[in-house]
Amino acid sequence: MVDRPRAGDLLLAGPALVDPNFAGSVVLLVDSDADGALGVILNRPSPVAVEEVLPGWGAVASTPDVVFQGGPVSAEAALALALCPAGAALPPGWRTMYDDRPSGARVGLVDLDADAAVVGAAVTGLRVFAGYAGWGPDQIIDELEEGSWYVLPSMLGDCFGTGPEGLRERVLRRQTGMLSWVLTKPADPELN
Repeated sequence: MVDRPRAGDLLLAGPALVDPNFAGSVVLLVDSDADGALGVILNRPSPVAVEEVLPGWGAVASTPDVVFQGGPVSAEAALALALCPAGAALPPGWRTMYDDRPSGARVGLVDLDADAAVVGAAVTGLRVFAGYAGWGPDQIIDELEEGSWYVLPSMLGDCFGTGPEGLRERVLRRQTGMLSWVLTKPADPELN
């Protein structure tokens, strides 16, 4: 039996995961408990600017300031993940998801109906996601046991840094042991 991943962990799609919704994805878990798990795909930026769909929020969004494809569930709904420094006052409409382990900064969801300027003054990073990834009570455990995902620790730059397209490779490069080999493993070893 594998351990249940925690909010703040990354789920990195294994080479055998071919579902087009998740192949090659890096998912940040924002909630995980006995009732299920919820996360957002960090490495799928869309070409749509945040400002186009949420006027006023483009100035608050981290670079690249585009809407990310967060997952296949509720793809028409938007959610915003933000970073609030340790000890800073939380903005209105804030819901803490987890504390960053080394820095003490808080990662949470912000209400997109709140005043963007007020939220922007309180946070140091913000990403907007269209949709999310969701798992039922034991679904994530089943997928981990079958090897669909690798559970890895996250870093703040994973969610709020630039260059989301190369995120999977950067996460794998910082791993040690056999997991670093996944970066060069072909999807079908028979073709090697």
